[in-house]
Amino acid sequence: MKHEEDFEEMRLNKYIAHAGICARRKADEHIKNGKVTVNGTTVYEMGFKVKPKDEVRFNGKVIKPIIKKVYILFNKPKNVISTTQDPQGRKTVTDYIRNVNAERMYPVGRLDRNTTGLLLLTNDGDLAQKLSHPKYEVRKLYHVELDKNLSKRDLQRIQEGVELEEGIAQVDAASYVMGRAKNCVGVQLHIGWNRIVRRIFETLGYKVEKLDRVVYANLTKKDLPRAKWRYLNDEEIIILKHRNIK
Repeated sequence: MKHEEDFEEMRLNKYIAHAGICARRKADEHIKNGKVTVNGTTVYEMGFKVKPKDEVRFNGKVIKPIIKKVYILFNKPKNVISTTQDPQGRKTVTDYIRNVNAERMYPVGRLDRNTTGLLLLTNDGDLAQKLSHPKYEVRKLYHVELDKNLSKRDLQRIQEGVELEEGIAQVDAASYVMGRAKNCVGVQLHIGWNRIVRRIFETLGYKVEKLDRVVYANLTKKDLPRAKWRYLNDEEIIILKHRNIK
């Protein structure tokens, strides 16, 4: 694999992100926690400048920034962990994505174990940081199946905003799924609070039986069966990188 050898200096957190370890904000945490060394010395300064000749190690392993960026869209099944490794030995995305160096990639917009649907994986740390930042308001659409029919009153409450621990959970849209029973609801939102969709319904007294993310930014599940993955095409990558992705 080719590596970036033509840079003069690079901030340490950017170097880590370009090595496919994690996004820059997470890299800052790793640096702060003493997991990164440069030429054998632990560095705690996020803005430390790395030169091409420097040896950078993360958790004791030498890392180098990657030139070739990879972008993968995965339709995650249930009971799969949205990480590349799991200490408990549970299935992860790595078990499904073959012929790709998945260890150098990481998920963006993670899904919990029981949630299915679209998951983006990439070694592009800059894009991962952009998509993860609240100001970009990445659009997500979920199909929700509940343990009982959703009342019109509660549907209206969701549309108006449900109060959660972090504040009012504002959705962009919520409606019954056309042609389905009243326990099937579509919810579109851009805020990324942990387990937000499940908690919205739990707060109103409903149990989420199935939760499926069918849209992420400009990406959809079209022609992508469950447990399958594909590379993003050039147009999709350009839209993610350079356009308004709400």
